[in-house]
Amino acid sequence: MTEVIGIDLGGTNIKLGRFQRDGTCSKSLTIATPQPSTPTNVVEVMVEAIEQLNPDNNCLAIGVGTPGPIDATGRIARVAINLADWHDVPLADYLEAKINCPTVIANDANCAGLGEAWLGAGCRFRNLILLTLGTGVGGAIILDGKLFTGHQGAAGELGLISLNPNGPRCNSGNQGSLEQYVSVVAIRRRTGKEPAELGLMATAGNQQALQFWESYGRDLGIGLASLIYVLTPEAIVIGGGISASAKFFFPATLAEIERRVLPSSRAGLKLLTAELGNQAGMVGAAKLAWQKLVDA
Repeated sequence: MTEVIGIDLGGTNIKLGRFQRDGTCSKSLTIATPQPSTPTNVVEVMVEAIEQLNPDNNCLAIGVGTPGPIDATGRIARVAINLADWHDVPLADYLEAKINCPTVIANDANCAGLGEAWLGAGCRFRNLILLTLGTGVGGAIILDGKLFTGHQGAAGELGLISLNPNGPRCNSGNQGSLEQYVSVVAIRRRTGKEPAELGLMATAGNQQALQFWESYGRDLGIGLASLIYVLTPEAIVIGGGISASAKFFFPATLAEIERRVLPSSRAGLKLLTAELGNQAGMVGAAKLAWQKLVDA
């Protein structure tokens, strides 16, 4: 049976799965990310895990999602956030040399977007964007069914667009970026509480929490308005831990989009929550591998 392997490389765990062309996962595996998580150590345990998943060495390609920017060729991890000593690591070359299987890599948020577009909330659409609302705010752009990564492979940093020119400083060097208003860190700074706590409070009818989520939804809608004008997606998929409270902020987000965006730019637009959870990166990495075979 023809299958590929999708891998989601994280700071704590590495998730791997064998996927058929229709998205069926025939076998999966989760292993701990080695510590220290140097390229040499990570590649060693990844190779062992790949051999467990692929004992007959008959998989057609490997896709890997890594936490950080990738070069435009999809072969080099420029930096990997939360991994030790990752700078311009030719990960695809390393794996191909040891496994003898075509390999392609992409940013983990991009893989999550590709996963949702293939088997998750975005599967009915050819043009969509994914926003992951977590510790930071990641993003992915899918155009005509393909991941859009831009000129140097760094496109899709949707959380870093400007929201308020005089807002809090961002690690990116920007000031008042969308991430500074809708990430977990931003919520802690604004309320002194965790998103999950605010979700429970809102569920219980707490007016302060409900008002916070309404304000949060407006900020998200303002940021999405800019993205909609540029990309006119069919759907926007919202993932990450904060999306668990989507029912409290989606109404305000939609109202802000409708107020700010011309009907011609948002015709039929759907605002959806992600469906694949923490499997999205692995699924998207597998889709990346299938696309590499098609484009080869």
